[in-house]
Amino acid sequence: MSGRGIAKKRAKPTSKSVRAGVLFPVGRILRIMKKMTHKYRISIGAPVYLAAVIEYLTAEILELAGNAARDNKRARVIPRHILLAIANDEELHHLLKNVTIPQGGVLPRIHPELLVRKGQPLKSGGAK
Repeated sequence: MSGRGIAKKRAKPTSKSVRAGVLFPVGRILRIMKKMTHKYRISIGAPVYLAAVIEYLTAEILELAGNAARDNKRARVIPRHILLAIANDEELHHLLKNVTIPQGGVLPRIHPELLVRKGQPLKSGGAK
């Protein structure tokens, strides 16, 4: 027999994310990049690189936020922990300095002039 009637098994299709070895969706990022820059060609490496960068930043922030949650004796990460994690890391703070995190609160800071030092009398601001 010549084998004409035997159908070949097709390989199961794999996603671009699986091929690249990242968790973030490479195909979706490519679609969004094409939509945003409709007159430019986009290589297949660009969304893979962007997905890897976003995945790395997400993992870094979640690791630091998990540490902040554990420091506060909590098992669940809340936006406050994310804010504290970003604020305590110099590079992430510089990257996300103009980002407002909803329900994050404010950073704990007391101005040094407001602190009472031991051994110094209190200054009275009243009349003489």
